[in-house]
Amino acid sequence: MVDPNLVVLAGASGDLGNRIARALVGGGAKVRAIVRPNMPSDRRHKLEALGLELAPADLLDREALAQVCTGAACVVSGLNGLHDVIVDRQTVLIEAAAKAGVARFIPSDFSEDFTKTTPGRNRNLDLRREFMRVVDRVPIGVTSVLNGAFMDMLGAEMPIVQPGIRRVLYWRSADQLLDFTTKDDVAAFTAHAALDQDTPRILRVAGDSVNAKQIAAVMTAISPKPFRPLRAGGMGSLGLMIGAAKLIAPQRNEVFPAWQGMQYMRDMFSGEGKLHPLDNGRYPGLHWTRVHEHLASKFGLAAPLGTKSGSR
Repeated sequence: MVDPNLVVLAGASGDLGNRIARALVGGGAKVRAIVRPNMPSDRRHKLEALGLELAPADLLDREALAQVCTGAACVVSGLNGLHDVIVDRQTVLIEAAAKAGVARFIPSDFSEDFTKTTPGRNRNLDLRREFMRVVDRVPIGVTSVLNGAFMDMLGAEMPIVQPGIRRVLYWRSADQLLDFTTKDDVAAFTAHAALDQDTPRILRVAGDSVNAKQIAAVMTAISPKPFRPLRAGGMGSLGLMIGAAKLIAPQRNEVFPAWQGMQYMRDMFSGEGKLHPLDNGRYPGLHWTRVHEHLASKFGLAAPLGTKSGSR
């Protein structure tokens, strides 16, 4: 018998997966988390303390996963990795969910709109595109949540904001809108989607959509000295930088090496990965963190009153 409030979650011990787990429990869902059979006891206790039911299973064991998924209304993947995870393990997971009679599956697609980007130009998006072909042949309802870039990376791993020289870098055009959503906001939206029995194939959300000029204006408002946009080049020069980075530090076994981040920025500044239309209003009451809130918090300053980052 299917429990409409039971959600099976893979990846609960990861960063985004843990946030999704917390959001699901906070929203009243029963969460059955798939964990490795040999997971250390301290990590198990932390997950159990969140209110999760732990289900030890090998992510390559289709039969065991089918047992874990039995009775659930939705399976959510918060897994993160390369081909062996995004394609191989998720394939076993979605096939197990279908075998168990689960009606819905949310894959770990959290990204910019890879359905519109050019194949072969972004490794991590190509993996999601490959898994989408798997999804299309499995008899289960699938909903991908696309969120642009994680806002948490702005001013950190994504080096667009350069405080040392008081510049905001951009490629091609300073007017190109870029989509950002915090991990917590993605998790909250995903939790709602997991309990929603009538979701479409793709849901697109953006906590904020801003361009380099607007980011510079925000930084100027929260800083003692002004920031200005700085053109770092066009799409061609960014492509050359990506090629050079791959030669200098291939890091093919890393999920997010420097060149992968550059590939992501290329899709953002080219406009190919832009999210449209947005589904932010699907679940009323959700708070969407704006870029000015994030940057003010990131750089230890209060959010400037009346600052408008962008549009959604």
